[in-house]
Amino acid sequence: MPTTHTLSGDDLIVVTGGAGFIGSHIVGYLSNAGLRVVVSDLFRSGGKWRNIAAARLYDILRPDMLSDWLNRNSGKVAAIVHMAAISSTTETDVDRFVANNVRLTLDLWEWCVINGTRFIYASSAATYGAGSAGFIDDQSPAALAALRPLNAYGWSKHVVDRRVAEDAIAGRPTPPQWAGLKFFNVYGPNEAHKGDMQSVAGKIYPVIAAGEPVTLFKSHNSDYPDGGQLRDFVYVKDCVAAVGWLLQNSNITGLFNVGTGVARSFLDLVNAVGTAVGRSANIRFVDTPAQLRDKYQYFTQADITKLRSAGFDQPFHNLEDGIRDFIESVQDAG
Repeated sequence: MPTTHTLSGDDLIVVTGGAGFIGSHIVGYLSNAGLRVVVSDLFRSGGKWRNIAAARLYDILRPDMLSDWLNRNSGKVAAIVHMAAISSTTETDVDRFVANNVRLTLDLWEWCVINGTRFIYASSAATYGAGSAGFIDDQSPAALAALRPLNAYGWSKHVVDRRVAEDAIAGRPTPPQWAGLKFFNVYGPNEAHKGDMQSVAGKIYPVIAAGEPVTLFKSHNSDYPDGGQLRDFVYVKDCVAAVGWLLQNSNITGLFNVGTGVARSFLDLVNAVGTAVGRSANIRFVDTPAQLRDKYQYFTQADITKLRSAGFDQPFHNLEDGIRDFIESVQDAG
């Protein structure tokens, strides 16, 4: 059974990428729980700050200040929740992935090892590639070695997963609690700053609301009709619930899938958004860009047996309920 660790108002939690999509929701959750939250992120000149405008924060840091800040506060930090990453699946500068996704994550891992600090980080379903080896969050070296990510983003997350899992299995020092969360296709509020890398739900909501045609990629796989490509769409509130549960259960460690366990089609997604806004969507199919076709996932579906067996029993939103709540949240905020 999980060992409950009740966080208190004296606990200091660092959230990297804390003004971003998933990170900002985690920050809101922790702030509402009365914890002292430190955000590390880049804001630049856009409206990203609005994602955490309502949160009560202990401190805000630029990423280049994080290392020095951690060393000055090493005895005060209860946990690092690491959500910062280059998440573009079309990024071609692999050195950016190495610096931001691999090196930064392993630097934080090593800092948490030395300082006895709990560490939760974002991995991705992109580590599974086309899914030929399945979507089971088996952290054995053999199972991880069988995975074939389709792009540099997925590869960068996979490099970290393999390293930390091998450290744990080999009996090398690890943080007192660690968890790598393989998020599937997350959607929800606070995505606008991501531009073209928003979830499909985030992209099509304003289009359908405006009565304009929705554009989806054609299928270039005879096993799937146009719009019949399948994804495990998971609502961001469910991802936050998993992080919160881990922070309350300090002996749960490992790699975990975070998804609903149910694959739904893009047509289902479009229809759910249309129903939520009260409009029937007009869909236009276009060719998937040639440079993306060999990197395209036609099917993802999280096996969440491991997460459930560890004790996480909160139900996930189904697609229709999650989309409805998402759109109501955006409309209420607007």
